[in-house]
Amino acid sequence: MRLALVFNPFKYKIHEENIKITQKYFGLFPPLSLTWVAAIAEKAGHEVIIIDARTLGFSKEETLGILKKFKPDIIGFMMTTYMFPETLEWIRFLRKNLKSYIIVGGYNLRVYPRESVSHEEIDFGIVEHAYYTVPVLFKELEKENPDFNCVPGLVYKKNGQIIVNPHPQKIDFDLFPNPARHLLPNALYAEFPTEKRNFTVMVTSLGCPFGCRFCEAGRTVYNPRSPETVIKEIEECYHRFGIREIDIFDYEFTGVRSRTMEICRLLQEKKLDLTWVCRSRVDTVDPQLLEEMKKAGCSRIYFGLESGEQAILNNVNKGINLKQMTETIGICHELKIKTLGFFLIGAPDDTVTTVKKTVKFAKTLNLDYVQFSKCLAKPLTPLWRQLVEDTKQDYWRDWILGKETDRELARPWTNLSNEEINKLTKWAYISYHARPFYLFKHLSGIRSFSEFKRKSSAFLDMLFNQEKSAKTNPDFMVFNENERKLLVEYRKNFYNNFLKLNKEQFTV
Repeated sequence: MRLALVFNPFKYKIHEENIKITQKYFGLFPPLSLTWVAAIAEKAGHEVIIIDARTLGFSKEETLGILKKFKPDIIGFMMTTYMFPETLEWIRFLRKNLKSYIIVGGYNLRVYPRESVSHEEIDFGIVEHAYYTVPVLFKELEKENPDFNCVPGLVYKKNGQIIVNPHPQKIDFDLFPNPARHLLPNALYAEFPTEKRNFTVMVTSLGCPFGCRFCEAGRTVYNPRSPETVIKEIEECYHRFGIREIDIFDYEFTGVRSRTMEICRLLQEKKLDLTWVCRSRVDTVDPQLLEEMKKAGCSRIYFGLESGEQAILNNVNKGINLKQMTETIGICHELKIKTLGFFLIGAPDDTVTTVKKTVKFAKTLNLDYVQFSKCLAKPLTPLWRQLVEDTKQDYWRDWILGKETDRELARPWTNLSNEEINKLTKWAYISYHARPFYLFKHLSGIRSFSEFKRKSSAFLDMLFNQEKSAKTNPDFMVFNENERKLLVEYRKNFYNNFLKLNKEQFTV
């Protein structure tokens, strides 16, 4: 069968945790979930393409042109909760012009499987990972009388009812094939702190054993890939795709010390000219581990710090203290590992005073990067359950069903208003970054003009274009630092695989 996977562009949403300028410069990331689906489908013998319309800037009409030529049997989408209406809009447009089946997957399907597939344009949904679901579903679709009841983890419609099949198979993450990066424009991806190209992201483990109240992954089964499997994927990225910087997107990369040490040992043996980044807690690393990570090519670590007030840390069940933060960040400085701190604004019992204390504490840590996010009740988090109980309404469920508008959610756990939280978040960014020493340090460390353009543009945008309250912006576009010539070339080469078009149609 022929499978086309589409990653559509999306706009900034008022209800997001990030403010507009942060979201604008967050980065262009490869759609990793779709590359896994692609790899699983290819392994089962099917033909696959990925259309990264967000990165390549394809319109609905251009995407339709590609699909008409490719003639897919199935078109797949990743449905995030935030961007559900926009993805649904793309599905409706394509479905109106094509007769392909529509299948959706992603984290949102775990929370709202029936609601997601309730829309008439969507035929199937995948509740869990695609590893078992996709091969069995495609095999059934090839039959004259398919039996969808036997497809594990499938959501489908039958006699006016929405059926959610159980997913009894245990997921062995080590069995997953490497993501199908050969279907992506790998030279076009970057995140805000990126220093080297090509850039990509990896996930080496699923789940997180910790129980932070604001995180959707809290207390989920920790499922890591073996060090050998991780290294094989890294080597493929390096040798096949020319990748020189990898962001490991695990919720908690350093959760199993022995595993992290073995990955570092193997990386040191390979002696690759490679930079990598990961996410960690300050209490799951130590001086020896950090030293081995540095030797293995780790250049940045993103730490979830959340607050500079211990009471707030306790309120979100973070399980760390300020002393641990100071000591761990200090060791990173000594080893010349750059650090990024994630902080929450508007956390349970946050006040203007505690937010200012958090920003002051962040400055004492001398972090290389900071991200101040508005504390949000994400689906499946304890804060979400509290919000549903307090308001007697599930906003996200109604959002998926098309019964809600894009608006800021209530935050009953703090007396700060949404307006105050927006103002404090902008102030936190400017207060942290506008210090002369910090600006000089970053300017002197910039390696390329593209990095200078990205960082200077973000700073000026935050100063002059970030509103004090969240507002809808229909003209919102993610920052794309790729040279116009390179982007046009990628678009033209990709499109010409399917259609004969004039060069003039690829202006960006």
